[in-house]
Amino acid sequence: MRPYLVIDLEATCDDGPLVPRGQMEIIEIGAVLVDGADLIPIATFQTFVRPVRHPRLTPFCVGLTTIQQADVDAAPRFPEALAALTRFMQQGQPPGDPPPLFASWGRYDRGQFELDARLHGVTLPFGGEHLNLKQAFSDRLGTRKLFGMHRALARSGLRLDGTHHRGLDDARNIAKLLPFCVGAFALPPPPAGWRSAHPAA
Repeated sequence: MRPYLVIDLEATCDDGPLVPRGQMEIIEIGAVLVDGADLIPIATFQTFVRPVRHPRLTPFCVGLTTIQQADVDAAPRFPEALAALTRFMQQGQPPGDPPPLFASWGRYDRGQFELDARLHGVTLPFGGEHLNLKQAFSDRLGTRKLFGMHRALARSGLRLDGTHHRGLDDARNIAKLLPFCVGAFALPPPPAGWRSAHPAA
């Protein structure tokens, strides 16, 4: 069975005009390689990335992600970070096999990768496929509402481990939701006091 590559990105950001949406850049890549047969995580990857458009992190970004200026100042730029991620993806893969299926919570991560790839003139290693786990989760529930990762964990009876808005921690939490999203596990009944309205991030 083809493995999954669950990815979560953190990027430069601001709650004001300092970092426009089209100028955001990846500052952390977190990834979990998941066995396609039993859906068990088998390896993890993490790297910080040094931004070039807005090299100074805003106070909002630091507060949201806990990523420090020193973390990105010492990090590789996007092409080198992407090359390291590509090597991670290929570990144990027989030559000629398709790459692991890129999966993330929503469409943002795929779009941000494409933005950074255009900025640096590099090619992404994922192929054309992407699994939107946020949409898959709602499809399994039979609802049009979309749930943030934290809310989806609560609905599944799972706890959020680590630090929210950190790439590797969020990728690990998303990997826990993967079996529910692809239908390998049935979603349990809603926990006591569950409210389906107003899904939170």
